Amino acid sequence: MNSPHRIGLNAHLLNLAGNYRSAGISWYIYHLIRHLEPASDLQYTLFLSEPHAREHFILGALALSRLPTHKPIARIFWEQIIQPLALRRERIDLLHALAFAGPKIITIPWIATIYDLSFMRYPQSFNTLNRLYLTWAVRESVRRANHLIAISEWTKRDLIARFGAPPERVSVIYCGKDAAFAPATDRAALAAWRSARGVPEKMILFVGTIEPRKNVARLARAFARAKRAARLPHKLALIGARGWKYAEIDAVIAQEEIAHDVIFAGYVPPDELPCWYQAADLFVYPSLYEGFGMPPLEAMACGTPVVTSNASSLPEVVGDAALQVAPEDEAALTDAIVRAATERALREQMSARGLAQAAKFSWTRAARETTTLYRTVIAESLRGDTHATQ
Repeated sequence: MNSPHRIGLNAHLLNLAGNYRSAGISWYIYHLIRHLEPASDLQYTLFLSEPHAREHFILGALALSRLPTHKPIARIFWEQIIQPLALRRERIDLLHALAFAGPKIITIPWIATIYDLSFMRYPQSFNTLNRLYLTWAVRESVRRANHLIAISEWTKRDLIARFGAPPERVSVIYCGKDAAFAPATDRAALAAWRSARGVPEKMILFVGTIEPRKNVARLARAFARAKRAARLPHKLALIGARGWKYAEIDAVIAQEEIAHDVIFAGYVPPDELPCWYQAADLFVYPSLYEGFGMPPLEAMACGTPVVTSNASSLPEVVGDAALQVAPEDEAALTDAIVRAATERALREQMSARGLAQAAKFSWTRAARETTTLYRTVIAESLRGDTHATQ
C-alpha cells in the first residue's frame, strides 16, 4: 500500500485567543482545518505557534514554533528562514501557504491562498514592512506556486489584472459559514440576552473594523438621514475594533447629532456574534472593497435582511438576496435603509432569500474542494506536469 502524501499547512496566522486577531484570515484557517476530513491518502502537519491548537484540532500532527509569529517580523523570519528546514524535517510533500506567502527556497509543490489585494488598494492601512512583504509574497506566489486559491471571483480577477496570474492556475474556493449563524430558535432566550446586554429593541447593525475602507462614515450619515426621513426608531450598533482614521466617524456622528443613537460595541467574541445578528432588524454593510465579505453571509444565515454595496466580491456573496447600492451613493444607501426598515413584505422576502443564499456556502464544501486541489497538484507533480518556477 502506498504511504499517504504529507500535506503541510502554514497556519501561523491562526489565533485562538478570542480577540480581534481571531477574525478574518484566522477565522478562515480555523474553519478550513476543522473541516478537513481524515483520508487514507493524505496526512496533515500544522505549522503554527498557537499554544491551544491541540484543544481544537484532532486532525494531523502539530509542529509548534516558539517564535511569536503573531508579530509580522517573527512570522516573516519563520516563513523564509525556518520553514524550508521544517518542511524537510517533517518530510512534507505539498505545502499549503494559508496566507499569501510561501518560502523563497522550496523544492516541493505548493499552493497559496490569496484573500484580497487590499494592501495594494488601501496601502495606508498597512505598515510599510507588511505592505512590501505582502506585495512581494503575492508576486512570488503568482510566479512560483503550483496553484493559487482565491476566495472569490473578484480576487481571482484582481490577481489576473494586477499580477498577471494565469487563470488556469487560480481556483476560486468560497468561504463557508459557521453553524452557529442561524435564525434564533429560542426567542425568550434572545430577549433575555438583549435585556442583559442592553441591546435596543429596534437596531440596525454593522460588523467590521472601523476604518475608511468599510465606509462607516457614509453609513452613519445615511443612517441619520434615514431616521429623519422616515422617523425610524432604530439605533445603529457598530461592532468591531477601531482601525485607522476612525475620527471621521466620530465627526460625522457629532455633525449629525446622533451620538445617542449610535452604539460602539467594540470587539464581540464569536460565540456572542450570532445573537447580535439575530437581534438586528437590518444589517448594513456598505464596504468599498472586500475579498469575500463574511459579515453579510453571517447576517443572511441568521435570517437578517441585508443592505450592502455592489462593489468587489459582495454581489457574489449576497446574490439576489440583498439590496445593493453603489458604495459612494449616499442617497441610494439612505433609501435602501428606509425601505428595508419599513417595508415588511420586502423584509420577509429578503430574509427568505438570504437564508437560501447563505445555504450555498459551506466550510465542508470548501474543505472538500481544497483537498481535491491537493490531490490534483500532487498528481501533476508526480507526472512532472508543473507550472511552478522553483
